[in-house]
Amino acid sequence: MKAISYRRYGGPEVLEFGERPMPRTGPDSVLVKVVAAAVNPVDWKCREGRLDPVLDAVFPVVPGWDLSGVVVRPGVSVPEFSEGDEVIGYVREDFLSRGTFAEYVAAPVRTLARKPRNLGFEEAAGLPLAGLTAYQVITQGLGGVGRGDTVLIHAAAGGVGSPAVQLARHFGARVIGTGSESSHEYLRALGAEPVAYGEGLAERVRALAPDGVSAVVDCVGGDALEVSVRVLAEGGRIASVADPGVAGLGGRYLFVRPNTADLYRLSELAEEEVVSVRVARVFPLERTAEAHRLSQEGHPQGKIVVSVADAG
Repeated sequence: MKAISYRRYGGPEVLEFGERPMPRTGPDSVLVKVVAAAVNPVDWKCREGRLDPVLDAVFPVVPGWDLSGVVVRPGVSVPEFSEGDEVIGYVREDFLSRGTFAEYVAAPVRTLARKPRNLGFEEAAGLPLAGLTAYQVITQGLGGVGRGDTVLIHAAAGGVGSPAVQLARHFGARVIGTGSESSHEYLRALGAEPVAYGEGLAERVRALAPDGVSAVVDCVGGDALEVSVRVLAEGGRIASVADPGVAGLGGRYLFVRPNTADLYRLSELAEEEVVSVRVARVFPLERTAEAHRLSQEGHPQGKIVVSVADAG
């Protein structure tokens, strides 16, 4: 099969396009023909070796954790799926080797759910990791939000921030979202009240919420946490997906985990048009290195997706 892989840690130049062996389908896994795979910042952080302290790399590594595709063959102990089912997946294991930037993936059944029927494969590929992160940080990291809550979301137009805005609004909360000036129209369309990054952020948030915010979703870390403490109302809560240091502030750090029930719920919410996915750019599989570079350069307003179905 055609796939992207790397034999050592490094920059985008270590990514190679070529042939890799077909994966074997274990009893609890599902062979999926990948149609599309989304790029997430964690992909290039893994490629650079930043997660080496916690994830063993079995080289050559096929990168990628997000996919949309079609079931080719379920494992012998997997009654949940049948040949031809359309699926999405956050296909993360506890080591790096068998990623989603490939024509076929043997995905553990715990990482998959039915693809939302109203989303195309490219849109659907951008949903699992970012959507699950947003869903879990709100429902678990913050313990839920609802009517009466004012939620501050840092980097609200980003891959995790935008579904977090949509979910918080769906649950009944008021949302204030930080973002660049160019993203403010998009944030308003999502239902957030935008505020600009930079010096004076705390004062701008306080102008919108004089009594403070009741909850914070941090997708930035660092200085954003310091601002969060300054604008948090008494008894408020903070959860971060970017900075473990939040624990020292009485908050909770969350690293997204595969969860079938959560992923199915996310798929349902997409079908109910609660959560949408904006695709910024699509690259063919052989140009995955360019997709990684674009992800590292900044914040495109939407997901960067790799089309795998027509890999050359």
